[in-house]
Amino acid sequence: MSSQAEEQPKANRGPAAGPENRRALIAAAREVYAEGGLNAPFSAVAKRAGVGQGSLYRHFPDRTALAVAVYEENVAELERLMEPDTSTLDDLLTRTVDQAMVSTAFVELVNGDRHDPRVAALGERYRGVASRLLAREQRAGRAGSHLEVEDVLLATGMLAAEIARSDPDQRLDVATRVRALFHLAFAPR
Repeated sequence: MSSQAEEQPKANRGPAAGPENRRALIAAAREVYAEGGLNAPFSAVAKRAGVGQGSLYRHFPDRTALAVAVYEENVAELERLMEPDTSTLDDLLTRTVDQAMVSTAFVELVNGDRHDPRVAALGERYRGVASRLLAREQRAGRAGSHLEVEDVLLATGMLAAEIARSDPDQRLDVATRVRALFHLAFAPR
């Protein structure tokens, strides 16, 4: 009997299910693309989320829209975590590593679509986070005055891209090595 209960389709809740479906699709996308990379079928996201294809396309008409939704969550998390005065550039690097480790396919996709206005808007929000952190670190004497926000953006972008390019079993070592290089480059002179 339990298999019959499992096979029962979900009741269609209409528009009321929209926010819940969207959250489920974003969570499913993180899993599907972490496992299968960019070649994973778009339809697998709907299946993993337990929603229909129509719901997937209503919320995310293309892969970039889905990647933007994932990154929007990531940027919102960074904005929250980096707001306190105790947050540092090292904290930003740590979160960049954590996010890149589970979003490697999205790193590739977003880098390929970086001129898309949806992606560019997230880039501007991220720039704001990096700018505030850099100014704070420079005032505290923990980052060199030679650094510009573009340097931080370049560094975190390189870090995420290098993690995405690395074999899964090498990613942590790559992240550690890249961060060590950035610590040297960011230090006051």
